[in-house]
Amino acid sequence: MQDRPLTIDVFLAGDIIATDGVMKGEPISFADELVLDDVFQVRPQGRQQLLSLVAGDGGLHRAEGARNIVHLDSCLTLMENGGGTHEALVLVEVEDGAAAEIYIMPLGELRSQADYRLVGIARHTATRRFADAASGSFAKGTRITMRDGAMCPIEALQTGDMVLTRDAGPQPVRQIVQATLRATGSFAPVVITAGTLNNEGDLVVRPDHRLFIYQREDHIGAGRAEVLIKARHLVDGRKIIRRKGGFIDYYQLIFDSHHIVFAEGIAAESHLVDPRTRAILPQDGGQAAHSLGGYHDYEVKDNLIPLDKAAALLRKASAS
Repeated sequence: MQDRPLTIDVFLAGDIIATDGVMKGEPISFADELVLDDVFQVRPQGRQQLLSLVAGDGGLHRAEGARNIVHLDSCLTLMENGGGTHEALVLVEVEDGAAAEIYIMPLGELRSQADYRLVGIARHTATRRFADAASGSFAKGTRITMRDGAMCPIEALQTGDMVLTRDAGPQPVRQIVQATLRATGSFAPVVITAGTLNNEGDLVVRPDHRLFIYQREDHIGAGRAEVLIKARHLVDGRKIIRRKGGFIDYYQLIFDSHHIVFAEGIAAESHLVDPRTRAILPQDGGQAAHSLGGYHDYEVKDNLIPLDKAAALLRKASAS
C-alpha cells in the first residue's frame, strides 16, 4: 500500500513546562516520567508545528529524513482552573533505541500561560484517540447521496445501505463510526457554506478531509482535471470558514474500499482504513486495509497554490 502522509499539529515537549509539582521546571514527558497533579503551562513562545507521519507494518514513522519510528505513548487528561478538561496525546520519536524527541498533540486547544493540571494518564486509549484524530470525518447532519439520488443524514445511515459513489456506482456501507471531539484548535471543523462549491447545504468536515473536485480548466496548475484537496486549504474566512467552540460529533463512513461519495452534493472521500485509523473499528469488524488506488496522485500538495486563493480558484475551475 502506498504511503499517504498524515500531517498533525504538535508542540515540542520543551514548549510545555511544569510550573508546580514534582516536575516543576521540567518539560512535559512520556507516561513513565509524569506525576499526577503536576501543573503545566505552554510557554509564551511555544508554537505548534507540523509533524508528517506515514504508516507501515512497524507502526508510525516520520515522513521525512531518517523516517524514525514514532510511538504513541499515552493520552493525557489536563484540567483547567475553571474545571474544564482537555486531552493531549504524547508521541515519542525513537532513534537508535532512545527517545530523540517528544511531541504533544492536543485534541483541542491549549492556550499559552494557562494552568493545566495533569489529572489522567491513559496508555490504552492513545491508539483509539489518535485514530479518531486521524480520520477524515463528516459532521452530524451531513446529507449523503444514496443510490436513488435521495440525500440521507449520515447519522441515519445503517450498515448495508447503498450509497452512490463517484468511482464505483452504488456501494454498501460496511460500518459507520462516530467520535466526539472538541471543536477547537486544529480540530475546529471547516464549514463550506451552501453554494460555495455548488453544494446544496453547508458541508461541515474535519480540516484534513479531502474533497474531490473536477476542474473544467486547470487554474491551480495541478496538471490534471481532477484533484483532491484538504478542506483546511480552502478556508478563506468568508465563504469557507472554521467553526470554533464546544464539541462536535463526527462520523466516519466505511466501505469495503476507499471511495468518493457525495456529501451535500460535493464529492468527498470516504474513510480510509490504514494502520493509523484501524483502531476506530470494532475489534470483530474484519475490515481489510484499503488500497489508495490512483487517488494518491490526485492530491494537491500544500505548497501548490496560495491558500488565500485556493477556494476562489477552485470555484472558477469547477464552474459551469
